[in-house]
Amino acid sequence: MGRMDLALAQITDRVRAAAADHTPLRIRGGGTKDFVGRAREGEVLDTRTLHGIVSYEPSELVVTVRAGTPLAELEATLAAQGQYLPFEPPHFPRAGADGATVGGMVAAGLSGPARASVGAVRDFILGTQVLNGRAELLVFGGQVMKNVAGYDVSRLMAGAWGTLGLITEVSLKVLPVAPGEATLRFECNQADAMRKLHAWGGQPLPLNASCWVEDSGVGTLYVRLRGAMAAVEAACKSMGGERMDSAAVRADWAACREQTLPWFAARAADHGLWRLSVPATAPVLALPAAAQPLVEWHGALRWVQAPLAAGDALRAAARAAGGSAMLFAAPKAYEASPTGQFDLESKPLEQIHTRVKQSFDPAGIFNRGRLSPHW
Repeated sequence: MGRMDLALAQITDRVRAAAADHTPLRIRGGGTKDFVGRAREGEVLDTRTLHGIVSYEPSELVVTVRAGTPLAELEATLAAQGQYLPFEPPHFPRAGADGATVGGMVAAGLSGPARASVGAVRDFILGTQVLNGRAELLVFGGQVMKNVAGYDVSRLMAGAWGTLGLITEVSLKVLPVAPGEATLRFECNQADAMRKLHAWGGQPLPLNASCWVEDSGVGTLYVRLRGAMAAVEAACKSMGGERMDSAAVRADWAACREQTLPWFAARAADHGLWRLSVPATAPVLALPAAAQPLVEWHGALRWVQAPLAAGDALRAAARAAGGSAMLFAAPKAYEASPTGQFDLESKPLEQIHTRVKQSFDPAGIFNRGRLSPHW
């Protein structure tokens, strides 16, 4: 029996034993996203023994990798071939945590600045291998785009936060790095930024990412363009703004992805970080205490710093715009307590989640309490 087969067999035995006596298990890779979600229960089930790239065909733009493989290792392998993960998954390096893993990337389903233009994590998943709550190894999808029949269960794993099963292996579509890239800077308030983004969205421009932030009272919109060299150069001429040095600004886009920009670092100890997902066309939201958001995804993602008491107002504002709000990270003063909370207050939605959970994990052993206090 090979090392990988042995590692999978050991994990399978542990899941089988946990299901038999209803012992909760806490699935964990590098632990970089432990701060997201409700309080976690159970014994740690470490996925990092499931390590390595199973296959990689650069000419086919497909890679199959085991869940415990460090995300940085996968990205380095792709970069050596001039390819990358277009959705720019965050690593969230944190003190006391190891590096992010591929399985954690899929389970969290979080995407970086380019998400609104290129798609989310789930859009690049071709297939998964999952160990369910009955200790059954299930295979969904494959290694090509057109072999999915029936329900696309592989994509269901993205954003499930490990509550449905333990991802053991995943096949992903990757893309070549775009030949052209430029970042434009515009000084403007939030409303003007939204108008610009909405106008550009209706034009054939190579928009890739955007970020509006207010620093020292000055609002600034950053727009990243990616694509063919000719398309990027033409867009720079037609859009205007100040063109920034691409090499210098690359670190800023990485800091936006990893939430290490000064705006994030300046969060008060008694303020949580709230994540508001709304339609990109939503207007400037009425926020409590004159909070100024950091806006990404051409307006569809709005980060807000506010105390826990502002939660109801933030959720109401997001719902009024056709979206939702969640506490992404708890106030720094309370990091030892349950942290971020997902917005599952819709009863029909929670019922659907509950039925899916029961199908995959009938004993309720996986990541109990992570998404819902009821399972």
